[in-house]
Amino acid sequence: MADGSLYIRAMELPIDDRRARLLCIPVFGVAIPLLTGLYGSLGVGDARVWLGALLFVALSTAIWHGNRWLLFRGRSSLDWLERPTRRVILLAVGIVLYTAPLTVLTLLAWRALSGVAVSAEQIRTVALLNVICVVFVTHAYETVLLIKERESDLLRVERTERARAEAELLALRRQVDPHFIFNCLNTLQQLIDEDPTRAKAFNQDFAAVTRYLLATSDRGAVSLADELGFVRRYGALLAIRFGDAFRVAVHEADANFDTMLPPTSLQLLVENAAKHNTFHAREPLTVHVELFADRVVVSNARVHREGVVGAGLGLKNLAERVRLAGGRALEIDAGEGSFRVVVPLTDVAVGDAA
Repeated sequence: MADGSLYIRAMELPIDDRRARLLCIPVFGVAIPLLTGLYGSLGVGDARVWLGALLFVALSTAIWHGNRWLLFRGRSSLDWLERPTRRVILLAVGIVLYTAPLTVLTLLAWRALSGVAVSAEQIRTVALLNVICVVFVTHAYETVLLIKERESDLLRVERTERARAEAELLALRRQVDPHFIFNCLNTLQQLIDEDPTRAKAFNQDFAAVTRYLLATSDRGAVSLADELGFVRRYGALLAIRFGDAFRVAVHEADANFDTMLPPTSLQLLVENAAKHNTFHAREPLTVHVELFADRVVVSNARVHREGVVGAGLGLKNLAERVRLAGGRALEIDAGEGSFRVVVPLTDVAVGDAA
């Protein structure tokens, strides 16, 4: 029973050799006897020729399937890298103790049945040809199977890398959300003391953006349309807080709203602009969000606010999330009087919850 299960598992290897067997087995069974003169002077009309053809095709079938079974069984129990010597011995056994003896016995039977004078030289030649064919076919099997295993390994590595990327994305997302909520709650606390009416409006918009955070908490990427809607709601929060002193201008010239990017990417950049720059009603700060087919460019004038020193963790976090989500790098251009970030877009959604 154990041997049978090994054979079944071997047959499950990802290779379909039915066409090769249907073509090559009859070819070998017909060609080798003709090339080596095993029919002697017998003509096509002689029944013994057809009997011989059946016998030699049967021999070809037995040799092919026997060595095929040994090959698959060896692959299921012995690894080339771990036990190469045993694999070679197993193949040698198949040739020395199976292919050659079976060939010799079949030729002796043919000589007795047909009466054709098959010489010892012909027997040696046919046995050698069969052994060469077995070595060639075995090598072809091994090559195809190694290619299939390589493809399977690459697919397994790709799936592992994808799972790792999704896990890292989720971990990074869990760092972003509490930071954003903490900042909003601080703002809400200030508004409650300064202007309860605006605090109420802020609270309503804050509830809307919180719902977005909850909806995307397990996602590595969201559509540009969803993220843009979130940024506009976040902009409404900032308008309540700063009035006309802070503006978010969206330019949709060449936008492709079905493309993907990490959630809260654009909001983080808008938030950083508000945090690190000085602005007021007479000199408002405008954050420009330009949408293109394969990227979003977020830029603003750079008017450094005294006393604010950032550790850059938010941008580092965003850069890593962008890399994991689409494989392309975040571009940051911090000039003397301007700040510009290019967020690449992707067509693939990574890390979505099942």
